[in-house]
Amino acid sequence: MRVLLVDDHPITRNALSALLGQHDFTVVGEAADGAEAVELARKLRPQLVLLDLSMPGLGGLEALPRIRDAAPECEVVVLTASGTEQNLLSAIRGGAAGYLLKSEPAERIVGFLRGVGKGEAALSGEVARRLLEQVREGGTRGVPDVIANSLSAREVEVLLLLDEHLGTDEVAARLYISEHTVRSHVKSLLRKLGVSSRREALEALSSARTA
Repeated sequence: MRVLLVDDHPITRNALSALLGQHDFTVVGEAADGAEAVELARKLRPQLVLLDLSMPGLGGLEALPRIRDAAPECEVVVLTASGTEQNLLSAIRGGAAGYLLKSEPAERIVGFLRGVGKGEAALSGEVARRLLEQVREGGTRGVPDVIANSLSAREVEVLLLLDEHLGTDEVAARLYISEHTVRSHVKSLLRKLGVSSRREALEALSSARTA
């Protein structure tokens, strides 16, 4: 998997690069801030971006949707020391496929990233518990595992917005991405769900909810 590392600390980037290089990942670039990350994502087209949140200039949360817009085919996993609920939810809404804490053991980080390559979500245990609590408290109507497990976090978001009967332009405005990017996500989720139209995708979602 081709990886772009984004962290303002050179020592952290060096350690991550060495770790990933030992486990069949290829680090194609490194960025020290969000603005540089957006440009490198557009240029290098990585499959995975490992993104810190706290950086000078353009921070991780602000850069995340711009990275997804610059390279729609990539997945973004946040790797940070901050496990606050606000940052967690903002990252997921911004399209992150995972949220990992830097306190995780190295081998677990590698395992999580391999899972992302297979379409799985990557959430540290503490983070997963907080997210579950938020969903329970908010009463959010979710996506059944049979569908969610086959889609990226951003594709799940797009599917839920389609379920609210929003058009492409409205989905783009809600997620702060371009209409072209929305169409790319729709095309991808239709392929993954084995359907040929948005209507069929929503029918599959409805059937999974009642199963």
